[in-house]
Amino acid sequence: MRQGGLHRTSFVLIAMFLMMPSITSAQEEPDWRSNGIDPSTWEDGPVVEDTPMQYSYYNDPVFSIEVTYAPGHFEDEVSGTIIIELFPQWAPITVENMVEHVEDGLYDGIFFHRVINDFVTQSGDPECTTVGAYPITNLNCGSGGTGETIPLEHDENLSHVDGAIGMARGTEEDSADSQWYIAETEAHGLDPENRDDGGYATFGIVRQGMSHVRAIAEVPTSDDATGTDLDNPFSSAGRPVYEVKINKIEMIGVADPDGKLSGQGMDGDDSGSVSNGLLILILLGIAVAIGGVTMFVLNQKEESPDLKVYDAELLDENETSSTT
Repeated sequence: MRQGGLHRTSFVLIAMFLMMPSITSAQEEPDWRSNGIDPSTWEDGPVVEDTPMQYSYYNDPVFSIEVTYAPGHFEDEVSGTIIIELFPQWAPITVENMVEHVEDGLYDGIFFHRVINDFVTQSGDPECTTVGAYPITNLNCGSGGTGETIPLEHDENLSHVDGAIGMARGTEEDSADSQWYIAETEAHGLDPENRDDGGYATFGIVRQGMSHVRAIAEVPTSDDATGTDLDNPFSSAGRPVYEVKINKIEMIGVADPDGKLSGQGMDGDDSGSVSNGLLILILLGIAVAIGGVTMFVLNQKEESPDLKVYDAELLDENETSSTT
């Protein structure tokens, strides 16, 4: 093999090695993770409280809820979109659970089964689908799930601010499954420091479409058939008279794509970029080493026949000498 062939072989091996992380990453990462969303485009959000939840953070998952509902009696249906940002940096288990259910399409076609004005709007039960005509549904609606629970996950940066999304659960603290709720107003009575039972876990917040959350909170329900402003946070029913349907929930992107708003991009904390650069240098070094070893092995193979011939010639000379 000629030296040019060795160089070409080494180049191909190095290129393939460097491409491997990119190929693997492209196969594992869903498309929505490459769609950056500018938080400055969100205008219909909740009332802002002075907590870390008021800010968007670099690479936070964002999903949308497509809803259809009737605001009141004899009123036309309204369609709208609610956009929610999740906080995996503070509630990784809960966020992963939610993202998995969204990607599986678990919530598509269900309805909000519990609506309490000035408190929460609750959904996430896969059993809560219309059978024939609403309000006919499955007997387990309101108590269903996937059968796989997650632990109660708290963080000091998370609380029940206006527009927070939280996990519904049973009497056991670690019984949250697939059901979730959106706080239609601040509901700090659900925070662990204000309760004796461990409280409830929040893991994201509405960024767009809060007007739809408030409108849904005021729809006529089994507790308040007139749809007036009846405040009853202890209600166990709150079933809307008309279906408040979730047509689809889907992951749509990540927040703060350049990291400028949260200070985690190139203009702020660029430790992630430094780590990536270091990783690239390490991979490049490994690739060069592999290329060098490959060239050495191939060179050895190229020189081996000459050595064998030389040894054979010496052997012939020795045999001739001994014969003479």
